[in-house]
Amino acid sequence: MKTPNSFMMEEMKEMLSTIETLKEKLQQYRHLQGEKVVKAFELEYTYESNRIEGNTLTLQETALVVEKGLTIGGKSLKEHLEAINHTHALAYVSGLVADKTPLTETILLNIHKLILQSIDNENAGKYRKKQVLISGAKHIPPQPFLVPIQMESFFIWYEENKEKLHPVLLAAELHERLVTIHPFNDGNGRTSRLLMNLVLLQHGYPIAILKGDTDNRLNYYSTLEKAQTEGNKIQFMLLIAYTVKEALERVLRVLGD
Repeated sequence: MKTPNSFMMEEMKEMLSTIETLKEKLQQYRHLQGEKVVKAFELEYTYESNRIEGNTLTLQETALVVEKGLTIGGKSLKEHLEAINHTHALAYVSGLVADKTPLTETILLNIHKLILQSIDNENAGKYRKKQVLISGAKHIPPQPFLVPIQMESFFIWYEENKEKLHPVLLAAELHERLVTIHPFNDGNGRTSRLLMNLVLLQHGYPIAILKGDTDNRLNYYSTLEKAQTEGNKIQFMLLIAYTVKEALERVLRVLGD
């Protein structure tokens, strides 16, 4: 008798097959992908990633802040900086992809530094020195003295698996593993999602945008918690795979397929 997990594993195989078909189709349209299309997806990604963390800027307000340099009345300085910083961090990631720069610990710390620039300069780009608790979550991150050790293991795992795993599974695993270690005082979610997208972009996939509305945010956190507390990662992996599939379909629709 098949278990729910075995059904989900079959679903994952089918999903990855569909993703590869869509990616091959996208390759034929690469020459049509203009800068405006890329910028629109990047803006939406910045908006949604910050929204997951509680930022209240709308998509239009995010555009005004990052593209026009405007200040939105009634919104905090921190919310403005989160939009600006995420845009800079994403530009940094895009540059790494263009230059074919390999992922290292320094790269990860640079991404985090950009995320927290002028918000928390003391801790930007540095592993946490104190224990943290995640509000509303059962998972308790490791003690701070274990963080450097676990991050060393994180990069060893990456080097051992970067050529073995399907890129979508590799990206999802890095996302889950980093946010589970929770190596920073703040900005773990945004950094983990940027790391995920760095890997996806390196392998020719479009940006995968996890939604920040209430239902999608709850689903994102619940599948993450299942992975963290039960060691069952398949639902989280499926969520990321579905998000990648949706991104490919959206880009193809925009390009007129």
